[in-house]
Amino acid sequence: MAPAPVSASQSVLVPTYARAPVAFERGEGPWAITADGTRYLDFGAGIAVNALGHAHPHLVKTLTEQAGKIWHTSNLYGAPDGERLARRLCEATFAERVFFTNSGAEANECAIKMARKYHAAKGHPERFRIVTFEGAFHGRTLATIAAGGQQKYIDGFGPKVDGFDQVPFDDEKALRAAITPETAALMIEPIQGEGGLRSVPGRFLKLLRQICDENGLLLIFDEIQTGVGRTGKFFAHEHYGVTPDIMSIAKGIGGGFPMGACLATEEAASGMTLGTHGTTFGGNPLAMAVGNAVLDVVLAPGFIENVGRIALRLKQSLAELKDRHPGVIEEIRGEGLMLGLKLHTPNTDFVNEARAQGLLVVGAGDNVVRLLPPLIITEADVAEAVSRLDKTAGAIEASLKRPAAE
Repeated sequence: MAPAPVSASQSVLVPTYARAPVAFERGEGPWAITADGTRYLDFGAGIAVNALGHAHPHLVKTLTEQAGKIWHTSNLYGAPDGERLARRLCEATFAERVFFTNSGAEANECAIKMARKYHAAKGHPERFRIVTFEGAFHGRTLATIAAGGQQKYIDGFGPKVDGFDQVPFDDEKALRAAITPETAALMIEPIQGEGGLRSVPGRFLKLLRQICDENGLLLIFDEIQTGVGRTGKFFAHEHYGVTPDIMSIAKGIGGGFPMGACLATEEAASGMTLGTHGTTFGGNPLAMAVGNAVLDVVLAPGFIENVGRIALRLKQSLAELKDRHPGVIEEIRGEGLMLGLKLHTPNTDFVNEARAQGLLVVGAGDNVVRLLPPLIITEADVAEAVSRLDKTAGAIEASLKRPAAE
């Protein structure tokens, strides 16, 4: 039997996480299972990472086979599986070049460097600033916390990395005012995940493309959370017919294995020449094998279309849930299987109560609870999740009434 979770007071891990008092030993599809056999319906999916659920047979087989061959060689040598995965990503997207990383933050670092280097290589090194948007989350490195602009992540880490100008969400006037001769790019998440499941209006994404074209800027989409089928399209920007120059991806592309990538057009990547960027582990054989296995499933005929169908069923059910619990649920947000419940009551209470009901969900900014289930869920899984959400909202309503009754 696996050991029980270690309490915060006993742990020797750096205490940067408020860990729930539960740990999982194994998983099956959309279910996460503790050592004592308690089953939780996982509608968090490791924060949109486990795109194909737990222990997906194709991923397990692929990773196991690759583990018996070779794990790591470094980027000093050829990478056949990496070439194959990069080509498949290019064929399925706008991209013509791919750089593999280990995480989303690294993918965003690459995107930032790529945008700056593009202009420097064109003879304009002064063009290094990137406009970002309030509520954004782009990672936890020094550059990406500066890009995200949230003070709670910046405080205590010294001077903020220069080169980022943040403007209000969906504000054309402020955006145009922020563009200067030093601006290199605009960077945005089509749907803000950590920021509270706020969808960027399609008209605003089209405006960003127009502004970039007018001013010789690069358009960067952070699709780390929205990508790989999550919203009912391979990538969220496809809903709006807007194409970026650079795109960062991670999370779902590895199906649980740590990996990310920076995708770009040939032109946008033109400054990234020999020796300008690198990584020790990025693009390693294990990650490339798993990434190809994920695409085998996600790009199979009908898979993403089924995500859209199941997502519609879930969103309709959540709308009915809101009608039953108007004192708890204020609004339904998001697209596809990246949905959020904007709450009247504290989202931390909702997350904890849902876990007590055997359902795993994830908190977000703006008092939102995220529902990020594996893309392989069925209608039966949706019905079960909504039943547990119903019980969760009911329990919270009951707790609100108790003090008045006393």
